[in-house]
Amino acid sequence: ALRNARLDPSHIGYINAHGTATLLGDVAETKAMKKVFKQHAHSVSISSTKSQLGHLLGASGGVELVLSLMALRDGVIPPTINLHTPDPQCDLDYTPNQARQRKFTKAMSNSFGFGGHNGSLVVGLLQDG
Repeated sequence: ALRNARLDPSHIGYINAHGTATLLGDVAETKAMKKVFKQHAHSVSISSTKSQLGHLLGASGGVELVLSLMALRDGVIPPTINLHTPDPQCDLDYTPNQARQRKFTKAMSNSFGFGGHNGSLVVGLLQDG
């Protein structure tokens, strides 16, 4: 998604993680974010909106994209609620339990499915001029 958008990982200010709160899934997604975002992985804001809505199955990706667009519009990172004791291997900024103000211009939303049906969308604010 970043390559198709012709963006460097440092341009992303927020990631709406797939984040299903499963041991293997969350660790694998964290490792993937570290691989793609390298040193920027520790400065990008991340959350899983599934923590608030549950897993909406086939509708998850669409709803999470809308929430990512709202975060861009409002400059607010939605929290990952009920995150009290993260796995030590999940050591990125998952915006635990409280929304946070942050101005950013680009976001990514991850959606992963069984059998390798995976997708990441990158969205951004239009700039004047």
